[in-house]
Amino acid sequence: MIDPEGRVVMISGANRGIGAAVAKCLHDKGYIVSLGARDVSQIEALTNGWDADRVLLSAYDARDEQTAKGWVAQTVDRFGRLDGIVNNAARYSDFTIEHGDLDDLDDVLAVNIKGPLLLLRHGMPHLRKTGQGRVVNVASMSGKRVVGKHVGYAMSKFALMAMTAQTRSDGWDDGIRATALCPGFVATDMAAALTDRGPETMTQPAELAEIAALAIALPNTASVPEFRVQSFDEPMI
Repeated sequence: MIDPEGRVVMISGANRGIGAAVAKCLHDKGYIVSLGARDVSQIEALTNGWDADRVLLSAYDARDEQTAKGWVAQTVDRFGRLDGIVNNAARYSDFTIEHGDLDDLDDVLAVNIKGPLLLLRHGMPHLRKTGQGRVVNVASMSGKRVVGKHVGYAMSKFALMAMTAQTRSDGWDDGIRATALCPGFVATDMAAALTDRGPETMTQPAELAEIAALAIALPNTASVPEFRVQSFDEPMI
């Protein structure tokens, strides 16, 4: 396993849910965490009492390339390196083939696909330098199978799976390893709006955070391309 000491990981959408859980998990394990969200005040509340020397907070909007570029630069300027990126920021949409505003679809694709792409575009040169760069893309079981009627969201997550594979291929010789984290229902605000299942029957954000931490800590010789995480039995393709 890779020693977390001195290793710097950026986490998008770190203000709540899965992103907040990953941020706490990595900080607790000794990583330096650079946290991005549109509302920095929410991250300030999350990180109250954390080791200030190992935390950076940055305003980040997945729709805006300049915030991605600036956040990467701010992270490297502060800590001198970048070892990992967790692309977690995303949004849901009930856009379907027959119904829904195309502007809404454009926004889903901007946040869920272009956002991760732009962080990787600006971050990968720094990840290459470490020889052990790590990328964890928080995808979804909706990127592995088609259930329900939300084709816009599913399209974005299928595309993120492709981006993960391409990242792994492009960066392999320089020690970059990329993993897709594919949960089903997670006990977050997003899931609460989509199902009547109780949160206690869903995967917990802290459980996913441990899996993300494992992907980041595994050595170059033991990379895991994807983790499918289910809280109930369901068909796969």
